[in-house]
Amino acid sequence: NRILLFEFINILFFPFKYQNKTYILLIMEKKLKQKLLPFILTFAVIILDQISKILIVKNIAPYTIGAEFLGDFLRIIHVSNSGVAFSFGASWPLIVRRIAFSIIPIIVMVMVIVVYFRNNDFTKLQRWCIAGIVGGGIGNLIDRIFRAEGVVDFIDVKFYGLFGLERWPTFNVADSVVVVCGILLVISFIQTIIADSKANKENQ
Repeated sequence: NRILLFEFINILFFPFKYQNKTYILLIMEKKLKQKLLPFILTFAVIILDQISKILIVKNIAPYTIGAEFLGDFLRIIHVSNSGVAFSFGASWPLIVRRIAFSIIPIIVMVMVIVVYFRNNDFTKLQRWCIAGIVGGGIGNLIDRIFRAEGVVDFIDVKFYGLFGLERWPTFNVADSVVVVCGILLVISFIQTIIADSKANKENQ
């Protein structure tokens, strides 16, 4: 980003150095490629999420256990969630759920993508995390739109009574990616804030 800023300043104050517009276009093209590359993760998450759900629906009857690992610590089951996390909103009327869990998320994701492309300050890690979150969001959104029963969940983990939960709420690949990328994104933002704060103190 600093290199790109330096090039922009040169273009602004020393235009005679860049009479060849091809150079400017190359800079812009490089910048666009850097922003597009993380969307490989977006598509990978969507594909993996949907394939895993198709396999679950095809091979495990609804609300039954398909496999257990490490005793009953990890179970692969087949459940559907018409709400969001922790089944919140599952009892709401269908039209309300459609608006709250389909239309609004689409609007939010469009806004996130717009900010993503307009912002030039995100680090590489932050861009990949955002791309992963978008992929997970789209993965679950596909279920909400095209599956009448709602989002397919299948990963069931024992939680040993922590926080009053014997088992953690069932989740899927998309949920996992959103949580992991979300945590990494928050940590990255905190690190960036700390680094900027230290830099400002050193410059004072």
